Amino acid sequence: MSPCPPTREQILAASAGWVAVVLNVLPGLGAGYLYQRRWKAYWRITSALATAWFVAGAVLGQNADAAAETKNQLLGLIGLLALAGVSATEAGLAVKKVRQGG
Repeated sequence: MSPCPPTREQILAASAGWVAVVLNVLPGLGAGYLYQRRWKAYWRITSALATAWFVAGAVLGQNADAAAETKNQLLGLIGLLALAGVSATEAGLAVKKVRQGG
């Protein structure tokens, strides 16, 4: 008889929270969610927000002069860093919540 596959909560609880946090910050764009096998969180949070941020940057950057281009690049970087911070925090809190039985 084959054993039952682990549940989503068991996989999440077995993952190292610090690894998920580092993977969401260092390479960024939700790699920690992939480590935790949280596909829905990856697609809903990271992919949707990053795509929206890139599209907004492209729209705002049309016909921009050199000074505005530099400002847009800085805003783009700030947005990606904010996304990394939010996704890293959420990934760490998700592990904590599952381990505490909540």
